Amino acid sequence: MSMNTSVKSTALEPGPGSRFFTRLTSNYGMVILTVVLFALFAVLRPDTFASLLNFQLLASSRSVLLILALAVTIPMVAGKIDLSIGYGVGLWQVMALSWQIQGLDYRIVIILVLIGGGVVGLLNALLVELAQVDAFIATLATGQVIFAVTYWYTGGRQVTDSAGARAVAFDEISRWSLGPIPGPFIIAIVIAVIIWLVLDYLPVGRYLYAVGANPAAAVLSGIPRRKYVVSAMVFSGMLTGVAGILLASRQAGVAQANIGPEYLLPALAAVFLGSTTIRPGRVNGLGTVLGVAIAAIGISGLQQLLPGQFYLEPLFNGLTLVAAITIASLATRRRVSRAEAVPVVAADATDPGDTADPASPDSVPPAPRGASDDPDTPPAASDDPFTPSEPTPNTTREPIGKEN
Repeated sequence: MSMNTSVKSTALEPGPGSRFFTRLTSNYGMVILTVVLFALFAVLRPDTFASLLNFQLLASSRSVLLILALAVTIPMVAGKIDLSIGYGVGLWQVMALSWQIQGLDYRIVIILVLIGGGVVGLLNALLVELAQVDAFIATLATGQVIFAVTYWYTGGRQVTDSAGARAVAFDEISRWSLGPIPGPFIIAIVIAVIIWLVLDYLPVGRYLYAVGANPAAAVLSGIPRRKYVVSAMVFSGMLTGVAGILLASRQAGVAQANIGPEYLLPALAAVFLGSTTIRPGRVNGLGTVLGVAIAAIGISGLQQLLPGQFYLEPLFNGLTLVAAITIASLATRRRVSRAEAVPVVAADATDPGDTADPASPDSVPPAPRGASDDPDTPPAASDDPFTPSEPTPNTTREPIGKEN
């Protein structure tokens, strides 16, 4: 049985015969929009926007958001969604600081946070796969429980390391840099590059896309669907733990109990917006990075043009999410209407280059051995020793007029 892991049929990318302008705008329209936005704000605010300081501030502050957006990306590739990441990052930034105040070494704390994030992801996977609860409902419920645990643990108050019990090396996680590039941004970009390579160039990524595109076809192709869904949810939880560690390290000994949920909507907006570019119609790692970049550039530029307007960030995130979903819906309907307009041409059964996919419901089984369309051709003997062969009828004709 041939295994077909291609998911191009679910993508919205233009076909090979499309014009260059169509391919450019479909695949890289958001890239062009990002460049245009940056150029616009750089012209309007050349002293503040297009500066190294602004880049460093944006790169450092958006690193946690980028990691959380990548945490959402992996389950969405597999056809699931994880809404617990916003609440999880709040819990893990509290625990990362609290455990150090209680005397644990920061390296043990990092390991515990990563394991805890993986456990939360596993619980989400069990609800989704074993209990068959919709991922949207399951992860939202899990997030609310996590939020309640955070408030119970902190009593609704902030956790403060007034005695300086945390390790200096823990704070350095968010303070180091490589030249002018902040360290947290480098960590986030490295994670994004790894996810991009896995999704686009490794069999694991193709299997994840196959599971998300058509779970039934993936199972028929021999892909262990449940294994990949569980792995995606666990990996998402561990990335949430990484984001919590970076957030706790950046806050210099203060952890707020209510921090976390505000990251959920921007992360979802970045992922949905990224699914309309680079690989249109498919959630992808590079698109997620671009979605975060658009949000960072747009919000920073608007805040510098309209200082003191605190509603700009939630307004921009909400409009971006609506725009991304609308673009994806319109593109999907347009692609489906084009596909329905193309007449279906039956494949030539005599073409040796055509092979039927046994996993496809449209596959036609081959004719039995010995069957022929020619009525004058005698059937071949059966290969089954328990099935008697039918005698070949005598089709010899005597010449006209010959007598015995």
